[in-house]
Amino acid sequence: MSLPLKVGMFGGGTVGGGVYEIMEQTKKELFKAGGVDVTIAKICVRDVNKKRSFELEKHTTMVTDYDEILEDDSINCVVELMGGVTHAKDVVFKALKKGKHVVTANKALLAQLLPEVKSLVAENAGTTLGYEAAVCGGIPIIHNMQGSYVGDSIQSVMGIMNGTTNFMLTKMETEGADYAAVLKEAQDLGFAEADPTADVEGHDVQAKIALLAKLAFGQDVALDKVPCAGISNLSSTDFACAKMMGCTIKLVGTAALGESKDKLAVFVSPVLVPLGGPLASTRGPGNVVVVRSENLTESVYAGPGAGRYPTANSVVNDIVRLARLGAAGTPPPFPLERPLELEPDFEACFYVRVTAADGLGVLSAVGAIASEAGVSVHSVLRGGEGGGGGGEEAGVVSLVVKTDSCLRSQVGAFVDGLKGKKVATADPVVMSIL
Repeated sequence: MSLPLKVGMFGGGTVGGGVYEIMEQTKKELFKAGGVDVTIAKICVRDVNKKRSFELEKHTTMVTDYDEILEDDSINCVVELMGGVTHAKDVVFKALKKGKHVVTANKALLAQLLPEVKSLVAENAGTTLGYEAAVCGGIPIIHNMQGSYVGDSIQSVMGIMNGTTNFMLTKMETEGADYAAVLKEAQDLGFAEADPTADVEGHDVQAKIALLAKLAFGQDVALDKVPCAGISNLSSTDFACAKMMGCTIKLVGTAALGESKDKLAVFVSPVLVPLGGPLASTRGPGNVVVVRSENLTESVYAGPGAGRYPTANSVVNDIVRLARLGAAGTPPPFPLERPLELEPDFEACFYVRVTAADGLGVLSAVGAIASEAGVSVHSVLRGGEGGGGGGEEAGVVSLVVKTDSCLRSQVGAFVDGLKGKKVATADPVVMSIL
């Protein structure tokens, strides 16, 4: 049953402008022909006099007071595109309490306050929450996971979910550039913020994989329970050695069931991925999510992870789905509720780059410490030799240890031993190998 929507939108910037253009200008007649009745009545911005990239239709008013929208009973849908958490929380929470439907692109808000948001949707019967744009911008991963796996059982979700870091890693792989140079280029091109911490240290992906873990497995995942490692310690040596192993390096968010299916591992880290696969083939600022399930085996969702129109398109999809199907026909935001034990430990083969003082006995010392930690060494490469990347300081050697399959906790003990016995002169670089 269709539902006429009168929308109040918070934010008239890059994404908000794109939403307005699609809904009210470029696709307006197409939506009308499909029986979609949506009007953006008000847009709340900080400065109504600021020049915008879009022209307002006569039925749309710019306002600066939140309550111009939140206290307007004629507005039944709020679109939150403000960013940040504090002010967005005020808007989203009050909108739901007022019985208004909410569409948001705010991954941080949802990931940090998921239990409260779920409770508000449940307590205010008839309200809906759309958040397709919160994860991977233009890729319809949320809608697919809400409705395409009803008769299936998902085993794992993993993906490249940050375009900034994927752009940087692609440059490091293809051009042999170092981290500092590609970060500056990403900033100059507008891919990376002046403070890139959220991207390069993996926090952006951390919020996204927490939401996908909830969708896939029904388990609430607090962000402080998601181990997170970024890309700032990677070097050209790592890419040279990865290539020798038939791999490249990607920053990957992973949520996977253990063999017993009652434990869930959720983490973010750089990973060595095999060349030719969907993760390795996703280059530049692109995103990809790979879902493995019992019935469908492997499903791949790829596309632009950010940008004005890709993100706006996902916001519009949430609005149009609600208008077409009504609240009763719209899937619940989080269909599954299932208690699982979060297990930060997982089993894999690992890549460990050890920077050590060169000299007799260093290799045997590394091997002995690995053995003490219960780690079986599969092979060792020396950085700077045989295509290992070069650029070593005098008197310093990079040893790249590839382990046999073991637990992440065992690798952690191996790394602690290297540092504790002062074999490693810098923090070792650790990555799992797919």
